[in-house]
Amino acid sequence: MLDALAHAGRHAISYTDEGNPDRPLTLHAYRAETYAPNRPVVLVQHGMLRNGDEYRDFWIPAADRHGLLIVAPTFSNEAYAGPEGYNNGLVLDEAGSVRPRDAWAYASLGRLWARLRAEGVTARERAHVFGHSAGGQFLHRLLSTQDHAFIESAVAGNPGWYTLPTFDKAFPEGMGGIGLDEGHLRRLLAFPLVILAGEGDVATDDPNLPGGEAALRQGPHRFARASFYVEAGREAAERLGAPFAWRLERVPLIGHDGCAMSAVAASLWFEGGQPARAELERLAGRRAA
Repeated sequence: MLDALAHAGRHAISYTDEGNPDRPLTLHAYRAETYAPNRPVVLVQHGMLRNGDEYRDFWIPAADRHGLLIVAPTFSNEAYAGPEGYNNGLVLDEAGSVRPRDAWAYASLGRLWARLRAEGVTARERAHVFGHSAGGQFLHRLLSTQDHAFIESAVAGNPGWYTLPTFDKAFPEGMGGIGLDEGHLRRLLAFPLVILAGEGDVATDDPNLPGGEAALRQGPHRFARASFYVEAGREAAERLGAPFAWRLERVPLIGHDGCAMSAVAASLWFEGGQPARAELERLAGRRAA
């Protein structure tokens, strides 16, 4: 099924995840000319516009520069409706009951990675995973709820709000009520998660900014909520006496911009740090959720 990925260029591949066989995905992918199975693979989680094709394209400059394979699994609104179907991972059904864990949308990435390895698309043990906006929500909730041994590094850029590292609050505000235990929490806290926070992402009137009471308790805007989440993780680790490996990476000049944040994540992973100020100035001003 993934034969197209043997060839360089853009691809759009229909894909069925066995956990939700009635909910098709599209894999928007790009293989650089210099990619080989021993080169890094980046799995990219799109925002609320369900625009995996655009997020794939955001990563093409980095893919060509560094010989990468980009795979952006796209969760359509038709198959994964609303925040419940994507951001919140199909964890709960319409009645509020917990769905089988294998059917949570978050589980699809691990199975996709196993498929990429089984078909020889990659020989790497682990993937890089980037998510922006709603995709950042998806990514940090995946890390909160799943075995993430297949992930080498994860960057969540500008999530609208967070699932806090506590069982005192029910999911999605916290990790309570869905069958998770302290082992899940300890693994989450010990993972080197990078929260990428644009210093310009401070709008409080954005219609796509989560505005419920639980979200507002985390801060008035996305930039504030990023600090709130990382501090909540630090406090949870201190209570447990557990290792804590998260990092808050503040990005000057950049607002709620998926293209710019993709470039920043690529620079962190493959060039050793954030882009230079002049490059951030060039990137600033775009907007893609």
